[in-house]
Amino acid sequence: MIHDQAIVDPAARLAEDVTVGPWTYIGPGVEIGPGCVIEPHVVIRGPTRIGAGNHIYQFSSVGEATPDRKYRNEPTRLVIGDNNIIREGVTIHRGTVQDRSETTIGDNNLLMAAVHVGHDCVLGDNIVLVNNVALAGHVSVGDWAILSGYTLVHQFCKIGAHSFSGMGTAIGKDVPAFVTVSGAPAEAKTINAEGMRRRGFSAEAINDLRRAYKVVYKQGLTLDIALQRLESMMSESPEVQLLIESLHASERGIVR
Repeated sequence: MIHDQAIVDPAARLAEDVTVGPWTYIGPGVEIGPGCVIEPHVVIRGPTRIGAGNHIYQFSSVGEATPDRKYRNEPTRLVIGDNNIIREGVTIHRGTVQDRSETTIGDNNLLMAAVHVGHDCVLGDNIVLVNNVALAGHVSVGDWAILSGYTLVHQFCKIGAHSFSGMGTAIGKDVPAFVTVSGAPAEAKTINAEGMRRRGFSAEAINDLRRAYKVVYKQGLTLDIALQRLESMMSESPEVQLLIESLHASERGIVR
């Protein structure tokens, strides 16, 4: 399953059924779980742990050290979960000791061609990063978020679960859960109703979030007052509660 022209360091640990294509390099400190396919011309450096059922395409660089100037070759990590698709030319960097010492990617994510995931990023599950999305260091992305092509995300930003960005969006502040943003700089546009419908959310849940969106974005309220109204009006909706939690978690301020 390992091509004769692949280079796999003796200190790497690969499950028996891992497929490795020619001209791929897998370095020491790399662990790769069962059912993974590593195409030709991939570089994987450690310490990196990759779960089961992942498919990494050609010319990707996975687990490389960050170019962050603070980095001094400390043994930081990259941890990737299960069943992720990492397409051509993706770059994923390990963490730094100034943060978590770890970059983390969950399960069932699709990273399309030329995506960059910077040091200390945390990605949840079922995320889609379309071609040429670039995440600076320390970015977190919630479950089921979709970032369209050429979206740029500033360091330390939080992208909420089920959110959506339009093509070419430049995100410099936090994006709350379920919110659609677009533009450069990014502006909030609406609730991601289409994405919710595709994932089976009820009409009632979508309507609850539409009302909550108006409280946050359409009534000229400060965020603190908007949160107070949401918590008093709609705290029983689990979807609105997720929105509220993402608003409370914001440290950079939210995209308006």
